[in-house]
Amino acid sequence: MAVRMRLLRTEGFIILFILILAQGFHYSRTCDCDQQYFCNCSSNHLQQVPKVPANALGLDLSFNQIESIDMYDLSPYSELKTLNLHKNKLKFIHKEAFKSQHKLEVLDLSLNNLKNLSSSWFHELNSLQHLNLVENPYTTLGPAPIFQSLLNLRTLRFGSPSLREVYKNGLDGLTHLDEMTFVGSNLRSYENGSLKAARPIGLVSLSLQNLFQNNPELVSKVLQDVSHPETLLIIKDVALRTNTSTEPFKAAREGGTKSLSFQKTTTTDEAMTSLLMVMDGSSLSYIGLEDVHLIGQGWWQKASYTHYENLHTAYIRNLDIQGFFGFSSMMQLGFILLHLHKVSVINGTVFVIPQQTTPLLKNLEYLDLSQNLLSDLTIEPTLYTGFGAYQNLNTLNVSQNVLKSLGLMSRLATNLKSLTYLDLSHNSFVSMPENCSWPATLRFLNLSSTKLRKMTPCLPSSLTALDLSENDLMVFHQRFPQLTMLILTGNRFMKLPQGELFPRLQTLLIQRNALRMFNGSDLRRFKTLQYLEASNNNFVCSCEFVSFFRQGVDHFITIRDGRRNYVCDTPFTLRGDAVDSVRLSVFECYMIPAVLVLCSVIIIVLGLIVVTCYKFHIIWYLQMTKAWIQAKRKPAVGRLAEELRYDAFVSYSQHDAEWVEEILVPELESAHPPFALCLHKRDFQPGRWIVDNIIDSIEKSHRTLFVLSEHFVTSEWCRYELDFSHFRIVDEHNDSAVLVLLEPIKKETIPKRFCKLRKIMNSRTYLEWPEDEEKRSEFWSNLRAALQRDE
Repeated sequence: MAVRMRLLRTEGFIILFILILAQGFHYSRTCDCDQQYFCNCSSNHLQQVPKVPANALGLDLSFNQIESIDMYDLSPYSELKTLNLHKNKLKFIHKEAFKSQHKLEVLDLSLNNLKNLSSSWFHELNSLQHLNLVENPYTTLGPAPIFQSLLNLRTLRFGSPSLREVYKNGLDGLTHLDEMTFVGSNLRSYENGSLKAARPIGLVSLSLQNLFQNNPELVSKVLQDVSHPETLLIIKDVALRTNTSTEPFKAAREGGTKSLSFQKTTTTDEAMTSLLMVMDGSSLSYIGLEDVHLIGQGWWQKASYTHYENLHTAYIRNLDIQGFFGFSSMMQLGFILLHLHKVSVINGTVFVIPQQTTPLLKNLEYLDLSQNLLSDLTIEPTLYTGFGAYQNLNTLNVSQNVLKSLGLMSRLATNLKSLTYLDLSHNSFVSMPENCSWPATLRFLNLSSTKLRKMTPCLPSSLTALDLSENDLMVFHQRFPQLTMLILTGNRFMKLPQGELFPRLQTLLIQRNALRMFNGSDLRRFKTLQYLEASNNNFVCSCEFVSFFRQGVDHFITIRDGRRNYVCDTPFTLRGDAVDSVRLSVFECYMIPAVLVLCSVIIIVLGLIVVTCYKFHIIWYLQMTKAWIQAKRKPAVGRLAEELRYDAFVSYSQHDAEWVEEILVPELESAHPPFALCLHKRDFQPGRWIVDNIIDSIEKSHRTLFVLSEHFVTSEWCRYELDFSHFRIVDEHNDSAVLVLLEPIKKETIPKRFCKLRKIMNSRTYLEWPEDEEKRSEFWSNLRAALQRDE
């Protein structure tokens, strides 16, 4: 039993240890902390705050299942500047949960289940600048102040559809608040002054939905607190359908609102007319309509009696007009156009501005008609300049329309005498005329994504900024003396344009082309170039380019798009590698010098080998080894007597040929009985290799007669004959060698390679040719005896 208990305890400890390890692995798996000490733990089904490095500066816990934050969950992370708890299931936050977060600047608690907000959470958050509390099910704000301790707060987002009552919450202490978003679509009670800050807030966004129709008095209280000449007032997610729904805007007029924007709004021509009447005579200078759905037939008669002399800017984006083709003319709103300086109608299905309307645009300076349906047929009446229209226009944006003639656009632009900036991007020009006329004031031209294939002298030389990105251009030859910025991204350029064409160019963007490389001489042509963006090209990582990019490019310009984005395309082995990380060998970089050096080394080594072989007679030894192997392969032992054709093979130097042929041979061949001698001059087989002749002659001779002299020891062929004879002596164990010393030779003077001669002279008796004629008969007698065959 005791053993079982111990086993159970042991298993329990093991399981606990594994769980602890698994929890540790879980933290390391779900949280990815980068080099900037930001830990991303988002979307990992976490149910509690995980453990991360104590020095973490950012912690993203969004989209998890965390339900509570206890007192010590965040205490180790006193360096945090950003904490994101968006979209969890938070129900409880301890009142001291953020006590250690003195450096926290961003806190997002949106989309949780917090039913109550506590001011104690924020007591220690003196550095907090951005707070998001929207979409939590709290029903009341206040009456106790909640935000009064957040003295450095700049952005505040709070409220939800569940909110019913709002009391003063200490906004009057937020002296740095720049932006506020309030959601109160189901608000029932609002205390005056609840959203009034100590100083005007730069941007206030209100999402009150049906309250404009159902409770306009409450909305009036809210607008009264937030309206100010310095505040951009944004009304979101509302439906303005009747005159009643626009009544609250009287408070905005009385508050001196100058900037008013409607976003995600449904309205009617009746309600818009009522709004214009309510705001009549106001100081409104900016009106914005974004994602607005307009219902009606376009009857604006009553609005024509209002006064909007201060309205200078109209911004309309994504305007959807129900029954567009049944909508009547907007001419009744022409009185507003007289005062406008800036007009933007973006993605509004505009296909024309009637010619009779353009004279009302005498004060217009900025016109944005991008993402519409303007064509070559409708652009001419749209830009009609008669009766003083567009004379002050300096910025025109007609990008993302269906324009096709660049020549037509240049002709129409010429009439815009003040035009400085022209955006023609995302149209379908395809070709460019050879000659064009442009206003002398034009400085900025955008022709990106217009399907251009070739450049011509059409473009104005007065430009200071030119965007030709996302086209199909390959060459650039036109000179632009004033150009400071050139954008050629997304074309097919294989090299940088000539710098001499741009004497004042400071910034060049040429990413995503077909550049192979660039070097110092290319950049030196740009006299004033400061910034270059040329990543994502087909760079050839040659030694020249790699060396220049790593060490020399910074001397010419500043790379603005990240050096790690410059990667190799060729050679194939380096494809995808960052140019900065490439390391090339000496042979790759200096092929010709390296080959020359290698060849020189090889030649020197070969020369040394030749000298060494000559000095130590290595070639001679190799030849002798080969000859010896050939000799060894011949059968030598036990040869029959009838196979011996000669009595002696005579080995002598050519310098001793006279003595051999005139004295030795006659003497021995005329003897009784005569000796059969083998001489190379007369007995070697013609056409046969000399070594084979030597071997064969020695093999067929009973003796080998060596005529020794100073000349003999210097003869290579004599050396062969001597060695073959020595092989025979060793292999057959006989006395086949006979030595005749024609002149005295000191053993010390015999070259070392004649080691066998030394050995034979030391081990055998040799005959000396006497100078005294009286002793010569004895010499011949001894020689004949030495050559005599055994019976």
